[in-house]
Amino acid sequence: MDRNSRFLLKSFRKYYKEYTPWMPPRHTKREFGFMFFDRDMMQRHLSFGTADDLKIFMIAQAPRHSYYSTAYYRRPNAPTMDEKEWMGAELIFDLDADHLEGADKMTYDDMMIQIRSEMINLYDSFLTGDLGFAEDQVHLAFSGGRGYHAHVTMPDVLTLGTHERRELVDYITCSGMDIDWVFPIDRRATKTVMMSDGMRSNVAEIRLIPGEDSGGWRLRMRHGLMEVVEDFCTMDPSVLKKTYPCIKTLQNQSLLNAQTRIKSARGSFFEKNDMSLLNKHDQDLLIKVMKEDKARMMSGEVDKPVTPDIKRLIRLPGSVHGKTGLRVSPISREQLTDYNPLFYAVPEAYSDEPTKITMKRPYQLNIKDDRISLKAGETEVPEYAAVFLVGRKEANWGYDSERKDSFF
Repeated sequence: MDRNSRFLLKSFRKYYKEYTPWMPPRHTKREFGFMFFDRDMMQRHLSFGTADDLKIFMIAQAPRHSYYSTAYYRRPNAPTMDEKEWMGAELIFDLDADHLEGADKMTYDDMMIQIRSEMINLYDSFLTGDLGFAEDQVHLAFSGGRGYHAHVTMPDVLTLGTHERRELVDYITCSGMDIDWVFPIDRRATKTVMMSDGMRSNVAEIRLIPGEDSGGWRLRMRHGLMEVVEDFCTMDPSVLKKTYPCIKTLQNQSLLNAQTRIKSARGSFFEKNDMSLLNKHDQDLLIKVMKEDKARMMSGEVDKPVTPDIKRLIRLPGSVHGKTGLRVSPISREQLTDYNPLFYAVPEAYSDEPTKITMKRPYQLNIKDDRISLKAGETEVPEYAAVFLVGRKEANWGYDSERKDSFF
């Protein structure tokens, strides 16, 4: 075990001596699993009868990572999955900042602000919005690392299979949506003329717009189209192209002409619920924007492999995360609005005593009430900051210059 692991192990054990275990509902039907500082393999297939039993284990082992099953089992401590006898599983949604575009260039603070926004959208727009779950059926938690979890405990979802759960993911992420289902084509006869071989009609293809009484993604796309039309009527072409990248290759003059025609016709769109006053080119342009850009903007973010997994292990609330030292924390929707993990999830067991560390690079850290600007090299920070920095591998515990390495 290296010096960083020894430091974190000592800090975690101090925390577990003081903490009160959080036990999941029907905890005797759950499997628990742990990873440690002094071994590589996960220890799982464990169960705990009481909170005291769990606390004794946590103090003795001071695990690096702690998990419990989202599933319920008849025999959770059985050594194989078949022997456990699956009884059902909570519906889980996991958001982690490492999936964000450009996450590798973000600060921890920036990542947490953006992933918090994604969870707010998921909770408000989809879980308690379109899917209709009640607030007391959706339980939120900060993961202790770089994300958030949402647990849906409604009895009706517990026995959903992998396929049904994957369909929910597809709905939230707008995966595989048929744009012609949302905006169907109505073929209308616009003019009838006499030809030598009889009467012949010209047919126009008119895109229909979902009505206000629609639901689900049809209603979402109606509202999204309203925003797109507003943008086409008010934005300069250069701004519009940045907002909707799918039209970035369109010539500015062509885009300006389309904007003029859309602006002229906009009053009829949502009264008639169709695009009949636009030519086919302009209709296709709006549909392209809705399909390739706007639908993605309105979709929700989820970790796609997690939700369909009916035998998933997930982080145990009340435990601390081995890569940050922060507490895995249940939170309410109200708390989520301005939740700052580096203030609310720092365990009080970590002291403010000066702790020697060696920074690997310059780093700005806003933790608890401290605003710390650190240069590369040797320095001292409060213990709670040291745990975070060492856990995140931004620093080594102790001064490198004092380290006595031995080849024997």
